[in-house]
Amino acid sequence: MTTQTATMPGSAARPKLKWGRIAAWSVMILLIFITLFPFWWVVRTSLSTQKLLLSNTTSLLPVGFTTDNFARVLGLLSTEEAVAAGGSGQAINFLQFLRNSFIVTTLLVLGQIFFSSLAAYAFARLQFPLRDKIFFIYLTALMVPGIVTLIPNFILIRNLGWLDTFQGIIAPKFLMTPFAVFFLRQFFLTVNREVEEAAKIDGASLFGVFWRVVLPISIAPLTTLAILTFLTEWNDYLWPFLVGKDESVRVLTVALGIFRSQTPQGAPDWGGLMAGAIVTMIPTLILFGLAGRKAIDSIQFSGIK
Repeated sequence: MTTQTATMPGSAARPKLKWGRIAAWSVMILLIFITLFPFWWVVRTSLSTQKLLLSNTTSLLPVGFTTDNFARVLGLLSTEEAVAAGGSGQAINFLQFLRNSFIVTTLLVLGQIFFSSLAAYAFARLQFPLRDKIFFIYLTALMVPGIVTLIPNFILIRNLGWLDTFQGIIAPKFLMTPFAVFFLRQFFLTVNREVEEAAKIDGASLFGVFWRVVLPISIAPLTTLAILTFLTEWNDYLWPFLVGKDESVRVLTVALGIFRSQTPQGAPDWGGLMAGAIVTMIPTLILFGLAGRKAIDSIQFSGIK
C-alpha cells in the first residue's frame, strides 16, 4: 500500500536558516566595524571643540561641532581665534609641509619605478655571469630589517653633508628596493619573448625594446608598485625625522609629531592633530580612487598570452 502525504493548500516550505552564512556575515560585519571605528573616532575628534572634547570623552558624536580645527590646520584661523575655541594656539605651516611630502614621495616613486624596472628587466632577460646568484644575494636584503641599515645610512648622509636636505631624505631609497625589483622581474618573466624578438627584427635596440615595448604593456604592475611605494613613503616617519628636521624640508608626518609635542597646556591639541591627520589621508584616498581599481582590474584581466 502506498501512503501519500497530503499538502495543505497555500502552504509553502520554509527556507532553512543557514547558520554558517549568518556566522560569516556576523564576523565580517564585526571586522568592518573594528576597522572603521578608529577612522570615525578621528573624524569625530577633528570636528569637536577642545574644551568640550575633554569633558565628554565617551560621546560617539562630535562634541560642540566645529570646523575650526581644519581652518587652523590650513592656516585660515588666527592664533587668538584658535585659543578662544579651546585650541592650543600652536601654528603649523601645513601647506609647506604638504608640499615637502609631495616632493619627497613623488621623487621616490619616480626613481624606484624607473631604476627598479631597469634592474628587473636585466635580471629577467639579460644573460651575464652569476646572474641568478647575484639576484639571490640581492633578494636576501628582504630579510634584513630596515632598522639595521638605519645607522649606517645616517652616518653616510651626515658625511656627505646632506642632513636637512631633500637629497638626504631621498637618497637611501631613490634607486631601487629589493621588493620592487623582485615584483617587476616576476612580471617581466611572463612577457612573451616573441614580441621582443619582433621589435629587435624591426631594428629596435635593447633599450628601445624595454622602453617602447615592455614598459607600455607593464602598466598594471608599474601602477601597483607606484601605489605601494607612494603609501609607504607618504607615511614614513623615522628616516625623515632623523635627517630632515629643518622646516624647509620637514615632511608632514614629522610636522604632525612635532605639533603634538608643542602643546603648552599639557594636554595635546587632539582636535587640531586629528584634523591634520585627516587632511594627510586625503591624497592617499584620492590615489586609491583614481588608480586602485584600475590597477586591480589590469592585473586581473590584462596580459600577453
